[in-house]
Amino acid sequence: MSYSLNSLYEVVGVSKQAVHQAKKRQEAFDLEVSELVILADKLKEEHPGCGVEKMYYTLRPSFMGRDQFCEIFMELGYGVKRVSNYHRTTYSGAYIYPNLIEGMGIKRPFQVIQSDITYFHLNGEHYYLVFIIDVYTRLVVGYAVNENLRTEGNIAAMKMALKIMNYQSWGLIHHSDRGSQYSSKEYTCLLKENHIHISMGTVAWENPYAERINGIIKNEYLKRWQIKDLKDLKKKVGKAVEHYNTKRLHRAFKMKFTPMGFYQKLVHLSAQERPTVIVYTEGKKNFEGASSPYEVCPREEPLAHDCPMEILNEC
Repeated sequence: MSYSLNSLYEVVGVSKQAVHQAKKRQEAFDLEVSELVILADKLKEEHPGCGVEKMYYTLRPSFMGRDQFCEIFMELGYGVKRVSNYHRTTYSGAYIYPNLIEGMGIKRPFQVIQSDITYFHLNGEHYYLVFIIDVYTRLVVGYAVNENLRTEGNIAAMKMALKIMNYQSWGLIHHSDRGSQYSSKEYTCLLKENHIHISMGTVAWENPYAERINGIIKNEYLKRWQIKDLKDLKKKVGKAVEHYNTKRLHRAFKMKFTPMGFYQKLVHLSAQERPTVIVYTEGKKNFEGASSPYEVCPREEPLAHDCPMEILNEC
């Protein structure tokens, strides 16, 4: 027994023309997806740890929404697998400094920077990475790659940060953990010579921005690239920082800006127009909105403070 297509269309209640139009729409959609895959592959090559949601906000395809994009590209295998390791990089120093940033309201770039050390395993060796991040803009302003945990790497990263910030460091607070590198005489003297206040936390979540950038650079970039040796590692760290600063859309800015894009936007705003970022309040981790300038709109005024100037000890 056989049936004509016209009879089948009549049974299911659709016209032959509608079926052909749907077929054309599907073919056009498939073509656009195939072109989008090419762009996604290029993005993955540059930013191998980019998740599908961040891919959507970077590529912004006009013919599909976020949920459909994420569903399709997850099925195509573009999801990110987490890579986790642990290796101790911090040993407490003999000298400690108080936490100056708890509950602080940050109102401009280069008011508070945070720094931390992480490691990267390569060819049976451990190399140590230092990053310095501006809390307000999320810009990585300094970094270094070292073969050991001595203070030289931290000093190199800090000198880079001073150049990038163009010595706009009046009232600047440097926050870190209590690692021996940060409390060393050489490092603290460098900070004091540049009139930078020293702040330290006791637990990891008191240094969240620096901890976060460690994970982003390692897990979204370095662990997904082929890296030959130390020289190549240094090159790839620079490449990752450049991409993070200038191309990677940041969730803190509602996926509208990169850190550099946000910084450039601030140049055109008066001090009164700039949003305020609250680091954290009353010793509690991340009260609602604390991580994003656009989300700090509490119904009640938070218990925040502007850190008073402290008297700098001579080296």
